[in-house]
Formats: sequence, C-alpha cells, structure tokens
Amino acid sequence: IPASFGEWQVDASVVPIAVSPDVQAKLNKIYNQTLSRTYINGSGQRIMLSIAYGGDQSNDESQVHRPEYCYSSQGFQVHSNVVSKAIVDYGDLVVRRLVAVQGPRNEPITYWITIGDKATLPGVGRKLTQIAYGLKGTVPDGMLVRVSSIDRSAESAYRLQDRFIADMLKSVDAETRLRLAGRFGA
Repeated sequence: IPASFGEWQVDASVVPIAVSPDVQAKLNKIYNQTLSRTYINGSGQRIMLSIAYGGDQSNDESQVHRPEYCYSSQGFQVHSNVVSKAIVDYGDLVVRRLVAVQGPRNEPITYWITIGDKATLPGVGRKLTQIAYGLKGTVPDGMLVRVSSIDRSAESAYRLQDRFIADMLKSVDAETRLRLAGRFGA
C-alpha cells in the first residue's frame, strides 16, 4: 500500500498505539502480517487503515476476527452494524459499516474480508466461501481490511471512507487490488 495516493498521505505525526503483550500474542496466532497507518488529506481529515493478513482461512479458529468483537472487547459500544456498499471504479464492494463509541470518541468503521480472491462478509457467505475452497482441496488465505475515522457524523465519515477506499484501490496494481478487494463482478 503506497504511503501516498490520491489526496492521501501517511500522517507521520500519528504514532501507532502499542497493544498489550497478551493481545499481540493472540494476533500473532491469527495473522501473518498486519499493516496499520493513519492517512491525512489536504483538508486535515484523517483515515485509519488496518489490514490484517492470515495465511489460513479454512476454519473458525484461524480466520480473521470481526472488528465489532475486537472493539467491544476493548470497551467500545458498537452501534449501527449494517451491510452496505462502497462504490469504487471497479464495481460495488460489499462492506460492513458500524460505529464504535467509547466516551466522547465516535468512530465510524467500514470493513470487509477477503478469502482467497473473493470479498465476503462474516456469516454464511464467508462459511460458504470456506467450504467451496475446501471442496477444491485448497486452504485459502484471507485479509481483513478496515478503514475508520473519528467523526460525530457517520454519514459524512462513510462518504470520506468511500473516497479513501476508491483512491487506495486505484493506486495499486491489479494483483494487489485483487488481494485487497477480491474479484469485482464475479
């Protein structure tokens, strides 16, 4: 993922918060690689990007974890958990949107999961994708892609996040786009 693309660049003033050793140990069991960055645009708007890659998405124990559970376990209240679409140049990307609240912090979140070359959401769709790969004798890898921002208005946050997602997907080559968002139109 480039450090700058479209109207976005990595915000060097933001220092990532270190997670506790016990949480890091759990993450290391599930994910092979993670990327966490905060981007900023010329208007001073920030987007937090987190990508977690897991090499084995064949079963419930090794699959990527859902943000609604991770945020809840960190003391956030999770509201407005809905399926939606991010409209990008390549088609519609089915995403889950939620709002995590902790005290004065209001964090609208957009995320999706890829398993192999398919974008999916948690639940039956993900389970069917796992089964389809299993029937082919393949162990799929997968990714959780999460973007979020601090904003009192979820609607304006989601519009900004959609712009960020579209810019990010335009900035990478076709193979990376496939890894990040699955096959469009498939």
